Amino acid sequence: MGTLTMKFGGSAVGTTTALTQVVSIVLQEHERWDQVLLVASALEGVTDALLEAAHLAKLDNRRGYRRIVATIRTRHLALVDQLPLNANERSALHADIDRLLFDMLDTCQTLAQPTMEEANTLETIDSVISTGERIAARIIAALIRSNGLRGVAIDTTEIIITDDNFSDAKPDMDETCQRLHDYLSPMLERGIIPVLTGFIGATPKGKTTTMGRGGSDYTAAIVGVCTGSQEVWMWADVDGMMSTDPREIIEAKVIPQLSYDEIAELAYFGARIVHPRMIGLVRQRQIPVRIKNVYKPQQTGTMVCAEAKSEQMVKAVTSIRGIGFMANSSGPLSEIQAFIHETMKRVLGSAADVTIYAQSSTRTFLCVVIPTPAGPNAADTMFQAFEQTLEETSSLQHWSITPVSIITVIGDTSGQHSLGHIFTALNDLRILAISQGPGYCSLSVVVTLEDSREALQYLHDLTR
Repeated sequence: MGTLTMKFGGSAVGTTTALTQVVSIVLQEHERWDQVLLVASALEGVTDALLEAAHLAKLDNRRGYRRIVATIRTRHLALVDQLPLNANERSALHADIDRLLFDMLDTCQTLAQPTMEEANTLETIDSVISTGERIAARIIAALIRSNGLRGVAIDTTEIIITDDNFSDAKPDMDETCQRLHDYLSPMLERGIIPVLTGFIGATPKGKTTTMGRGGSDYTAAIVGVCTGSQEVWMWADVDGMMSTDPREIIEAKVIPQLSYDEIAELAYFGARIVHPRMIGLVRQRQIPVRIKNVYKPQQTGTMVCAEAKSEQMVKAVTSIRGIGFMANSSGPLSEIQAFIHETMKRVLGSAADVTIYAQSSTRTFLCVVIPTPAGPNAADTMFQAFEQTLEETSSLQHWSITPVSIITVIGDTSGQHSLGHIFTALNDLRILAISQGPGYCSLSVVVTLEDSREALQYLHDLTR
């Protein structure tokens, strides 16, 4: 059947039960496909813990980061001891985990040096937080070998070549594809299953880089494209892409099919299952993506492809935090936009991708979208940074800021009929700004935080 790339997220590798499911899935798909490649994420929560350890190391808080590393070590060793591994595999894993964490501790010690420059700090942090994926890949490969298959853990620092934009690196696709071909083809021809580390790569000089939050998804897309995979499967602990966050709306349901454009909008505006940057790669090569539940592999999940047929006008609704800027004046927005971009670049490492604004002759409203990959605390962090910097910028004293919510409808928003249904559903809720996506598959409305839950419910009712 060709080549299949499968990515297993942190929730799919974090417990004995989940890893047992992973092995079962690999055994089954190995029989169905000519070649199978795996991409492994760190165990759920490990990357965040490592990032905290790196920040504590930068503050020279040795007790703090050593405590975190000890907890990570205990968690991984306990997991390994519960897995059905032979004695040699278990012993080797223990040694590998200790070696990787010891090397990471050694790297942490360099972060507190007063002479370390900012660029070197980011580089060192990338090296620290890459450890989670390295350990996870080795655990999965050992488990595969213990079940009669030939699995090999591969650090993608050897084959995914990126620029030196540490913490948000971009791959050199030509060089990466060549290396993937040279490195992996002999293995695949011999029936070996490569287990690649997600999230990480390296500069041409061999310095470890990371590709941002959710970067393991991006790795899966890179591997899928470079190996000519027929499909890319994303395994998590949910049944597929949901019509909204089930923690917010209990009526949320699985979406059977989504187009590349629809999944990209979903990923950017709130859905955490896939990374927005991976979609562009698979769309270029028209590689279908399946999102499946590791605990329910028999279910079809969600298929992402070029054309997703559906009779529903609205397929999904998302909600994310944003930051609203308001001024009792009109005029050019260049100064406030430059301020927003510079502040976000300084605090988050990346400028604002999307802004939504509304303007009249006497008032201006501008909303900054804080994308999902920036992390769960990014909106609060940016609000504090904007508030402080605004107070220090005399030319922008007439601007005020407030937290807002961005509710995005995914589906057919191209006609008056669709728009009429959407605006009618919102009843009398106050809308601060509106933005329709250029592909006519999304419509975002900005509302106050107080109206967020109500707006989400009203619009999700349109998915029925």
